Amino acid sequence: MRVLVIGGGGREHAIVHACARAGHEVLCTPGNPGIASLARVVDSAQDAAALAALAATEAVDVVIVGPEAYLAAGVVDACRQVGIPAFGPTRDASRLEGDKAWSKAFMNRHSIPTAQHRAFTALDEALDYVEALPLPIVVKDAGLKAGKGVTIAHSVAEAGHALREIFTQEGAQAVVEDFMTGQEVTILALCDGTRYALTPPSQDHKTIFEGDTGPMTGGMGVICPFPVDVATMLAIRERIIEPTLAGMRAEGLEYRGVLYAGLMLTPTGPKVVEFNARFGDPEAEAVLPLLTSDLARHALDAALGHLDPAGVTFSELASATIILAAPGYPGEPERGIPLTLPTTEPHQVIYHAGTRLDGPRLVSHGGRVLAVTATAPTLARALGDAYALADRMEFPGAQLRRDIGGRIGVVPEPA
Repeated sequence: MRVLVIGGGGREHAIVHACARAGHEVLCTPGNPGIASLARVVDSAQDAAALAALAATEAVDVVIVGPEAYLAAGVVDACRQVGIPAFGPTRDASRLEGDKAWSKAFMNRHSIPTAQHRAFTALDEALDYVEALPLPIVVKDAGLKAGKGVTIAHSVAEAGHALREIFTQEGAQAVVEDFMTGQEVTILALCDGTRYALTPPSQDHKTIFEGDTGPMTGGMGVICPFPVDVATMLAIRERIIEPTLAGMRAEGLEYRGVLYAGLMLTPTGPKVVEFNARFGDPEAEAVLPLLTSDLARHALDAALGHLDPAGVTFSELASATIILAAPGYPGEPERGIPLTLPTTEPHQVIYHAGTRLDGPRLVSHGGRVLAVTATAPTLARALGDAYALADRMEFPGAQLRRDIGGRIGVVPEPA
C-alpha cells in the first residue's frame, strides 16, 4: 500500500517506522530528518484542503493523521471529500480532545466515570469557585495545548494564577476538577466506529522533573506494558471504551481512529483523566515497536469501518521510551544545539521529535528533541537499554528523567 502520514514529530516517526517495516511505501509531510530515512518527505502546505489534494495527487491508499491540530482543522473530513480513506476522527468527533468542556459534558451525558468538575467561561466565576474547594485541585485549559495546559494546584493562589493565564486568551474556557489519586495509565483503542482493538496499557510521566515534580510537559518517558489486572481491564472496556464509542454514535459522531483514554486507576475504579483523539506522544514511541501486525492495514480497515480486532497483535516484549528535551523546555527551548546520534542495536530506536538539518549537521529544533526506545523481555531490561542508549547521545544540556518506571518500583537493569 501507499501511505501518507501527516505530522513531523516523534509520534509520526513511530507511525512511519511501523508502516515501513510492514513493507509499505510511506510518504510524510512535513516530516523530519529521522522520518526522511524511512519515507519520502513531501513539501506541502499544511491546511486541510492542501493535504487532501496531496493525498489525491499521490494516489495514496490511506492517510494517517498524527497531531491533534490537524484533526481539529478537518483534515480527515477533507480527505473523505476527495475519496481518500483517512485514519482519524472527523473535526466534530475530535472535539472529544479539542474541547475539554464539551468532552466532560459528554462523559456526564453517557455516565462515563471521571472526576467531579465544572467548566467556566468567566474568570471571576472560576476564581470564586476554587476558593471553596479542597486542595489540591486541577485546572485545565479547555482548548488544545499539545498535552500541556494542565496545572495541579496545591494552593488557591496557584489555582488563581493558572486561571488568570488561561483567561488572557480570547474566547478562553477553563475546566476545574477534583484531584484524583492512583496510578495513571494510558489505553489506546484503534476504532472503526463500532469495533475496537486495545494496545497494551502504558504509562507516561508528564512532569519535567523526577519525582513527578515541576511543570507539565507533553511527556518525558513511557513504560509498556503497564501492569493492569484482568478485572480492571474489563471495567475499562465496559465502563469507558464501549460507552464512549456508543455515545459518539448516539450523537451522530461515529468515531474512527485512535481513542486515547488517559485514565486514573482510583480506589473506586478506573476514571477518565482526559480523552485524546490520536496516538499519544510519547506513548506511540513505546507502544508501536511492540506491534507485530500491520498498522497501515488496520488504519485502512478502521477508516472504512471494518476493523478486525483479532488481527491486531502485539509481542510479549516490554518497551521503554526516554525523552531527551532541550534546555529551557517546557518553557522556551534552546534551538540549534548540535546532535550526534549513536548507532543502535536491532532492539533500539531513536525517534526524532524536534530536529532539523542545518546544512549537513543535525540540530535540535523543539522542546522534546529525541525519543529513545528499547524493547526487551522485561521492563527493567528495556529501561536499562534505553538509558544506556540515551547516555551515548551527544546532546549538550539535554534534560531527561532518571525515574521512568519508578512509580511501580521498576529499576533499570544495566545493559
